Amino acid sequence: MALNLTQKQEVVAELAEVAAKAHSLVAAEYAGLTVEQMTAMRKKARETGVYLRVVKNTLASRAVAGTEYECVKDELVGPLLYAFSTEEPGAAGRLIKEFAKGNDKLKARLVSVEGKLLPAEHVEVLASLPTREQALAMLARVLAEPAAMFARAVKAVADKEGGDAAPAEAEAATA
Repeated sequence: MALNLTQKQEVVAELAEVAAKAHSLVAAEYAGLTVEQMTAMRKKARETGVYLRVVKNTLASRAVAGTEYECVKDELVGPLLYAFSTEEPGAAGRLIKEFAKGNDKLKARLVSVEGKLLPAEHVEVLASLPTREQALAMLARVLAEPAAMFARAVKAVADKEGGDAAPAEAEAATA
């Protein structure tokens, strides 16, 4: 279905708004995917905070102008699916990686993070970034480690002193 000028402007405005706030972008070739596969991917995208959209490359190019994703403009060729991570930087990478495992027709084409254009292979790196919960758990573990190390050191000293004192008390009791 062809869009009229007003509809195209709305699509560009919506995409530009998302691009301005997104943490990362993954563009993937999707030709050959079934409607059921696309529907499943869209559902998973909504659940994981990924804005997923298929738009003409000219509209996408206009939408990313003036954002940190402007670096991808020259690479937008062929039928592409755009996945913007809106909540966590790695969410779009995980989504595309997960669905590409089960379908060889879905291929990451490019990755962009912090204004840098990266090759498609970097989708693996992007997908391996920790989720917000994982990052908070790692931070909590790092912050708790010095106290835990101190407690272990105090216990080791106490055990050593208590261990040396016990044989001396046993000798005194037998003498």
